[in-house]
Amino acid sequence: MDQLSLLLVDDDEQLCEIISTYLELEGFTVKAVHRADSFRNALARSHFDLVIVDLNLPDASGLDLVVELDERGDAGIIVLTGSDQKVDKIIGLERGADDFIQKPFDQRELLARIRSVLRRRKKSTRATSNAPAGTIQAGVWTIDKTRHEVKHEDGSLITLTNREFELLALFAGSANQVVTREQISSQFTKKDWNPTDRSIDVMVSKLRKKLSADKQRSALIKTIRGVGYVLAFDE
Repeated sequence: MDQLSLLLVDDDEQLCEIISTYLELEGFTVKAVHRADSFRNALARSHFDLVIVDLNLPDASGLDLVVELDERGDAGIIVLTGSDQKVDKIIGLERGADDFIQKPFDQRELLARIRSVLRRRKKSTRATSNAPAGTIQAGVWTIDKTRHEVKHEDGSLITLTNREFELLALFAGSANQVVTREQISSQFTKKDWNPTDRSIDVMVSKLRKKLSADKQRSALIKTIRGVGYVLAFDE
């Protein structure tokens, strides 16, 4: 089986050497670069299964690189930062990152996050490729946007309100990626999210209960504390 290829973008050369050595021992092929221009050159020459990007680079914002990667759509994205600001995490996820890790970190945690992102992307890609036109496959559920219905793999249908259906479609369109409360509020209330407003949590809670009404069916919507929600396929 071919080795999975990772691109590491960080201006800390010593850290890059440590991470590269560790990940190569775990079976990955790793290329490390330290500037945005080197990042773009590497992408032009090679395919990478996952890119790890530091937010603070000498010649660009790491967030701009995340946007570029998200537009390509062919690699997982993990953001690194030395900041403990929650806003950095929210913005990174909104721009298209799959995960976020704060420095300093345990190398085993980074490895676990890399494997998790790659596993989720593989499942998401497989589900999307198997879904009929006009539908979104979300785990055991098929969301038919044309018929405005949601069907379980056993053939049973679930009854959702229009708002619940649109919320599920929003989650499914970003499967395995965090959808922030700000994004939900913008779509459904057309205004900025107010932390004291619990209406989004109530709406998500009702949808989650309907999806997990049968104890044999997994509640796919997971809460990311302080950020938002993610529609995650079973691992």
